Amino acid sequence: MSSSGDSTSVKSLIFSDVERELATTRRVLERVPEKHFGWKPHEKSFAMGALASHLANLPLWGIAILTMDEMDLAIPPNIPGAATTSAELVARWDEHAGQLTDAIAAVEESALGRTWTMRKGEHVMISQPRLQVLRGMCLNHMIHHRGALSVNLRLLDVPVPSIYGPSADEQVGF
Repeated sequence: MSSSGDSTSVKSLIFSDVERELATTRRVLERVPEKHFGWKPHEKSFAMGALASHLANLPLWGIAILTMDEMDLAIPPNIPGAATTSAELVARWDEHAGQLTDAIAAVEESALGRTWTMRKGEHVMISQPRLQVLRGMCLNHMIHHRGALSVNLRLLDVPVPSIYGPSADEQVGF
């Protein structure tokens, strides 16, 4: 509830952190050095450019979850490939994050509890309330990969931005 006694919508309470998470993710993506796009911390790991591109594309999953009742992976979604430059990476993020923000603003609160399904043909992979899928497959997934990316930045001695508090590289204001 706000200080004036007006109630805040469930939707605004649920998504109050999204803009902060999107802005934080952008700060991490801005630090990814193009010269290290091919670098991998381990042979089983994503290359840094592929990981950053995957992260930049994750809002597309959120848009699909918010605007469709189901997704059939037997019909592959149109997901852009890996970015080839830092400018392309950040521009892609800005576009996709903006579209996700718009989709969140447009979704009816009542739709958040409706079932969303991901299938591959007849095989159902997920069938859960839309909000639960959005949090798990989009937002938490984004935060997970942002964490991996920030560790990669540290391993390459690239300054890591503040995420949930000051980093060892950014102590300003703390």
